[in-house]
Amino acid sequence: MHIFITNDDGWGAKGILTLVKIMRKLGDVTVVAPDGPRSAQSNAITVLTPLRLNKIIEEPGLTVYTSNGTPTDCVKLGIHILFPDKRPDLICSGINHGDNGCVNVMYSGTMGAVFEGCEHGILSIGWSICDHNPDADFSHFEPEILRLTQFIIEQPKREFVCWNINAPQGPLKGCRLTRHCHGYWDKEYMTYTDPSGKPFYMITGQFVSTDKSDNLEDYAVNEIPTDRAANKAGYISVSPTSIDMTEHRYFASPDAGINYELD
Repeated sequence: MHIFITNDDGWGAKGILTLVKIMRKLGDVTVVAPDGPRSAQSNAITVLTPLRLNKIIEEPGLTVYTSNGTPTDCVKLGIHILFPDKRPDLICSGINHGDNGCVNVMYSGTMGAVFEGCEHGILSIGWSICDHNPDADFSHFEPEILRLTQFIIEQPKREFVCWNINAPQGPLKGCRLTRHCHGYWDKEYMTYTDPSGKPFYMITGQFVSTDKSDNLEDYAVNEIPTDRAANKAGYISVSPTSIDMTEHRYFASPDAGINYELD
């Protein structure tokens, strides 16, 4: 296999170094990673600033580039500049230092890269751990990353579907197929005052769940639990995620008939 890896924490973060080590067991690896942190970039692309690729490692089975772009830029550069004739078999983004479940999937640079790969028809997986520590312990997650990657590779490929996988801090109890938790961020900014007396603001926030429950035991056997509930209970959450943002259920509703003709 040819595996393409990126992240939003930048090259040199412990998470991406761990992911490279794991994925080299499955095939040849090419990395295009931001040259510094690009968290919460979502699917942002660089429009006015010239983008650069800097090769920093080349050895059998591994080539590493850094870029001044966003995670999505990194995927675009890989697809269009490095591999215009033969695309990678798999795109992996992460391992992100921090949770990318729930509504965080909308803001995540890690998942932005995954969405870009999925848009181009490439099997794409985002990996995250619920630990912001730069020296986070991935040892409990590593064997499961290999196992889950092999499982996903063997599944029938589904159009517009990618994967968002989040692990709690260890120890692990297992793995659960999940959906993204519904909720929102509240109290998102702290106000400070600079030396000139002018206010400025730094993002913070508290996540407010509006879903059924954050407790895994509250979900029946035939119910799909939330990623938040699975992670809180000690399970890896595996959420199939679609880049098709159409609300298909709306078409079945009695209010869907808004078609009309103009004279």
